[in-house]
Amino acid sequence: MRSYRAGKWCLGVMFFLFIAASCPAYGVEIREVKNVLNSSFNGVVGVVMEDHLEDVISEAEKINAELIVIDMDTPGGLVSSMRAITQKILDSPVPVVVWVSPAGARAASAGAFILEAAHVAAMSPGTNVGAAHPVTAGGEDVPEEMNRKITNDLAAQIRALAEERGRDPSSCEKMVTESASYTAREALQEGVIDVVASDLPTLLEAIDGRLVKLPGSTVKLDLKDYRVHRYEMSPRLKVLHFISRPDVAYLLLLVGLYAIIFEVMSPGGFVLGTSGLVLVLLGSLGLRMLPLNWAGIVLLVVGIAVMILDLAVGGIGILSLFGAAALIVGGLVIYRAPGGELLNMSYSFLVGAVVAITVFFLVAAWAVWRSLSKKAVSGSEGLIGLEGVALTDLAPSGTVKCHGEIWEAKSLNGDKIESNTPIRVIKSEGLVLYVEPIIGKKEDDGNDG
Repeated sequence: MRSYRAGKWCLGVMFFLFIAASCPAYGVEIREVKNVLNSSFNGVVGVVMEDHLEDVISEAEKINAELIVIDMDTPGGLVSSMRAITQKILDSPVPVVVWVSPAGARAASAGAFILEAAHVAAMSPGTNVGAAHPVTAGGEDVPEEMNRKITNDLAAQIRALAEERGRDPSSCEKMVTESASYTAREALQEGVIDVVASDLPTLLEAIDGRLVKLPGSTVKLDLKDYRVHRYEMSPRLKVLHFISRPDVAYLLLLVGLYAIIFEVMSPGGFVLGTSGLVLVLLGSLGLRMLPLNWAGIVLLVVGIAVMILDLAVGGIGILSLFGAAALIVGGLVIYRAPGGELLNMSYSFLVGAVVAITVFFLVAAWAVWRSLSKKAVSGSEGLIGLEGVALTDLAPSGTVKCHGEIWEAKSLNGDKIESNTPIRVIKSEGLVLYVEPIIGKKEDDGNDG
């Protein structure tokens, strides 16, 4: 009986294995699940974004990804970083999709070049691309002759990218020569992009089976079955990316300049000066990636100088109000340059920071004014006007008792003051009091402290 049961069990296992091996013949296909690596490009195009793209491509090769999808939202940035990023995308061994997302995002200025360099250019509804006309680091339009050279160079670059990816070169060129901007639908109609998709599954479904050109080969995307891997920016790059935000860079520069000026006004330490220098360098790192209006920088420096002056001379806070106005106006216009109007500046953050600093200086100025108007109550200065008694003859020097303490004293006019004579303190120099006798007052009526 036991051998009979064992035989039945073996026959059952063999039958199951036969059915499993025969599944393809019955229309069940086993497919390999493809890896799709997804990451983000948000904020100003700069060195941080260059390094992040390099990390993304390395990770994609490590997990053998079929595709890289980068959702992007950028106001633009450095031309040098843009060129480096487009070169990395062109040389990537893994196909790269740049997807302007979510709704409300944009690929402005340098972002338009990155979008055109992608093997697949995609946008979400409600996004826009364009405004790629070059400006100087200070935000001004480039001088005419230099402008013509730079514009022609960038126009040729974006045409070359469009031709390489099979898009319309003339429509792409207008983003540089005419600062043209397109909505997602307009960009698709003009041949600037390849796909409009509202979410990632829709995007992957739309590009499944598409042929893309890689260095040395052409591959067909197979996205029937896929698994999305999310890749975040490294902590080191997140810190660098944070300080390159327009509002953070402005605040770092603001606080750093304050610290340096305080160090100059009250030398002797090194904490304020050193920390201020570090903050200014960090702020400059962020500001160098942004198109600046130098009038904003001038207003920043003037505002700080005026508030420090108010604190130094005891201006009862009047100058601090003017300084605060200069700081706020400087913050409002510092990025009001060509290209700067596209930056996502947090004005509530800026105004809040300036108001907090202004309140501090108003309170400090009020405290300085009060201290200047009040009579000193400690030290030798606090003895001025108090009465005492001469312990020895002052001819003209001797000792006196005042406020319960014995002091070295001198007769104010050089006249002799006999011992036990009531005196009044007129002034002090160091630890020496200058006194005069109280005429008509007896010693036992004096106030010796």
